[in-house]
Order: sequence, then C-alpha cells, then structure tokens
Amino acid sequence: MKRQIFAPEHDAFRATVRSFLAREVLPYYEQWEKDGIVSRDAWRAAGKQGLLGFAVPEEYGGGGTPDFRYSAVLAEEFTRAGAPGLALGLHNDIIGPYLTSLATDEQKRRWLPGFCDGTLITAVAMTEPGAGSDLQGIRTHAEDRGDHWVLNGSKTFISNGILADLVIVVAKTTPEGGAHGLSLLVVERGMEGFERGRNLDKIGQKAQDTAELFFHDVRVPKENLLGALNGAFVHLMTNLAQERLSIAVSAIAAAEHLLEITTDYVKEREAFGRPLATKQHVRFEIAEMATECAVTRTFLDRCIADHDNGELDAVHASMAKWWATELQKRVADRCLQLHGGYGYMSEFPVARAYTDGRIQTIYGGTTEIMKEIIGRSLLG
Repeated sequence: MKRQIFAPEHDAFRATVRSFLAREVLPYYEQWEKDGIVSRDAWRAAGKQGLLGFAVPEEYGGGGTPDFRYSAVLAEEFTRAGAPGLALGLHNDIIGPYLTSLATDEQKRRWLPGFCDGTLITAVAMTEPGAGSDLQGIRTHAEDRGDHWVLNGSKTFISNGILADLVIVVAKTTPEGGAHGLSLLVVERGMEGFERGRNLDKIGQKAQDTAELFFHDVRVPKENLLGALNGAFVHLMTNLAQERLSIAVSAIAAAEHLLEITTDYVKEREAFGRPLATKQHVRFEIAEMATECAVTRTFLDRCIADHDNGELDAVHASMAKWWATELQKRVADRCLQLHGGYGYMSEFPVARAYTDGRIQTIYGGTTEIMKEIIGRSLLG
C-alpha cells in the first residue's frame, strides 16, 4: 500500500539521509562495532548535514520545524542500514524535547547550538541498578546547598554514556516526595565527581556506547535545574509518547527490512533441488509476516500523523510501542529460521538484526508496562 503521510520534502530528506549513511556511517560501522563506540566526527558530520535538532528554533541552529515525519524518515533509514549505534534518534526525539520545552532562555543559548552542530552529545540518566521504570525506587539524590546542588548516586544502562557531554539526571530533591519529589539536573562533562564506569558489553547494538555513571558529591549549579523543581515526574510522562513512537517507528522499519531480505533469500536458496520459495510452509511464513507488517505499518503511520497534529495520547503510543517491537522480535526470529544455519552467522544482516533489535521490547518501557498502561485506561 502506498504510504500517505509523506510530502516531496520528506522524500528529498530521505535521499539526503541515505547519502549521509553511505558516506559517513557505513564505511566505518564495522570498526565502531569493534570499538564499542562511534566516532565524534560522525556526530559533527550529522550536525553539518542538518540531521540534528529538527525541532530546535533556527536562532539556535536547529531546523525550526516540529514535524516528526523527518524523525521518522531518519529512524527508518538508519534501521534499514543496520546502523543503530549512531543514536541520533535518542538525541533528537527523546532528549531534544526536554531542552526545547523546559530549558530557560539562558540554558538554550548555552546548550542548543552545540546540540544542533554535533559538538554537544546528550544522554538522559534515569535507570539505576535497583530501579528501572519504577521512579519511586530512584536513590540518586541531590541536596540543596544554596547556590548549587550536591548530587550523589549512580545510573546504569545509559545510552551515549561514554560520549555524552550533557547528561539529564533524574534525582531525588525532596526525599519524602516519592515519584513527585524528583527533579531533572543537567550534569556536564568535566564536573568534579562525575565519573563514567564501564562501557557495557551488550549482545547487540555494539557500536552504541552504553555506560554506568557515578556521581560523587557533584556540585551542580542551580542554573542547571531543568524544568520545575520536583517536576521530573510530569516532565518525563509528557515526553514518553514521542519516545515510544520513535521506538515503534524503528521497529516496524526493521520488520519490513527483514521481510525484504528474507524474501530475496528464499527465492535464491535451494533445498532438495528447488528454491525454498516453492515450499508451501515458506510461502505461508512470508505471507503471515507480510500481512502483519502491512497492518502494523498502517497503524504506525496513523500514529505519526496524529502525533504531528498533537493528538497522539499515551495509550495509543503504548499500543504502537509494544505491538511493533514484539512484531519486530517475532519477524527477526522467523526470518533467521528461514535463513537456516546462515542466519546464525554474524556476517548475515539477519543475525545482526536479531541481536540489535532484542532490546526494543525492553527500553522505553517494557512490553509489560505498555500493556499495564493500556489496561488501566480501559479498566480503571
């Protein structure tokens, strides 16, 4: 089915992204996977190409457009290229809204130009060793010392944790406030007491640095409070719909791409003297995956359109996230099976997609949490 949500300018942008990937990412990606981290040069190249800060006002060097369709194109093309390590979506779609909607004018002048030109890489630090999605379990805390906060605690599984120059830290600022006693504090590279732990060894997305972060009596200026004091819970909930939609967009793109390469494979691969595509079981597998992808794509495109119109709610974003990521997981497994032994070989794209995509049902809120959100909305 022909997609209806994109205009000619989005198609032109897609061509730009593909050219960028071919020139600045794919020639180096294998080395980044070995290194466990991407080059900062790639971030600066992305900024120069205009791939950072779509929604940031032009006065700060951004694109000046909140049109999420540009982010969708970027996510789709990076997914199809098998290059999730350069986490532009995290930077643009998850962290960007905090800075554009919550930062003061002074903070915007300080941070947004670097955010847009790729010299200032960002991360958000919420997850802790003993607290994932449960905000009430957060132990990282900040004590008010008049003109600054003293921050102590640790975070883990932080994407961009090694490269990040600016980290939005979720910390407890009112101990008795529970989830409503949390604030967002911006920690910057070089602050005394801010340390990075291991670059964590993951089963997939090897090029994307994921780290432990430690805060030992870090002096955070009062000017680095982002948003309202004790307002982190509301701020986090406000931005989750776009985060989950962004993950869902990459998930359906991954499923569609896996289906494409597997369809080509079974046409060429022979078993018992005949192409696999002649086997009824294989045709049924392809038919089922194609149908599921087509139905999911229709729903996701509707969610993208609704989001651009300010109409996407948390429930439908949760539906999109859990359904698309679980579909990605199923399709990856079935496509690997259809590749047989070759599917288990790392040099085959289906093998890398299988491991790279496994995190999708976990970060941004697990499938179980998505179902809980939907269930509560229906049942109270």
